[in-house]
Amino acid sequence: MPIQIGAKAESDFTDPVGMLQDCHRRIERFLGVLRALGEQATGAPLTTEHRRALETSLRYFREGAPRHVQDEEDSLFPRLRNRRNAKMSAALALVDRLEKDHSTVEAWHQEIDVLGSRWLDVGVLDSSSVSRFRQLARQLSELYAQHIQAEDSELFPVAASILPDSDLSAIGQEMARRRGIPASNELAATAAPQPGAPDLRHG
Repeated sequence: MPIQIGAKAESDFTDPVGMLQDCHRRIERFLGVLRALGEQATGAPLTTEHRRALETSLRYFREGAPRHVQDEEDSLFPRLRNRRNAKMSAALALVDRLEKDHSTVEAWHQEIDVLGSRWLDVGVLDSSSVSRFRQLARQLSELYAQHIQAEDSELFPVAASILPDSDLSAIGQEMARRRGIPASNELAATAAPQPGAPDLRHG
């Protein structure tokens, strides 16, 4: 089964909530890569296509995904907690749950990165490591599915409706700075990644 990676995000830093949703689509794609590799894995040396896919996916979750977590925990969630109204009061418990999800998947990501890096470096994986890689990919996919659904359908609509433009603009600028985009160009489009490379500009 071919493994597809990479896609162009549609939003930019002027629409931080849209960018967070774009990051979700990227997370889903790279999780799909890891899960497909796990299901297909025998521990044998990787094909050129699968090696490239694994390298790209591990790099995304090592470099891009943590910025997404920072976007939420350091920029979005604090501003939501500062808004005192009925809509936000109902969503505060959800925010707490989402932060716990972040802590849970961090440990799983670290473990699957170790296994995937060993596979790339050594060329093969023993059967127990293949089984654990497969289990981690499945666990990540299942937890993220619930996490993303809650954010996309519940939290993000609340954020878009209650946060003032000044907060949304500040969130977008903070997201840009995390990605090393100069202040004078924070709200401008950035260069597209090379074909086959993970798009780390937004995620």
